[in-house]
Amino acid sequence: MKCPFCEVDRDKVTDSRASEDGSAIRRRRHCLNCDRRFTTYERYERTTLQVVKKNEVREPFEREKIRSGLERACWKRPISAEQIEAIVTAVETEVFDDFEDEIDSRVLGEMVMDRLRTLDQVAFVRFASVYREFKDVRDFVQELQPMLQQRQ
Repeated sequence: MKCPFCEVDRDKVTDSRASEDGSAIRRRRHCLNCDRRFTTYERYERTTLQVVKKNEVREPFEREKIRSGLERACWKRPISAEQIEAIVTAVETEVFDDFEDEIDSRVLGEMVMDRLRTLDQVAFVRFASVYREFKDVRDFVQELQPMLQQRQ
């Protein structure tokens, strides 16, 4: 493994442990060249799953896109990186368990929103506003109505 700091391929693994519900291994490494430490993750390679976008374009499933969308929705909210990672891992696991070749982006978005709704309602509305392409305030109110009724 090349060191991200000096790019030399001489390191020693100092710690290994299961991560992300056992679907990955987290390795702590020590570069023998520059003496810095870094972390790597090892995951098993899954078959390529295609995400069918709204315009019918297909692209490979990327967990990083889910993480990125969640990070934007959770910006300045009391949500830890571990909570975001747990959602990403749960969605990825469900996707690869339930779908073989392709998944509709709408289904994928709903999976993320279901988990986000229980974690933080503000982050949920932020994510929904982008995902569902809210056009005006009425769209926000429509999305908030069920949550407000549920509180009463």
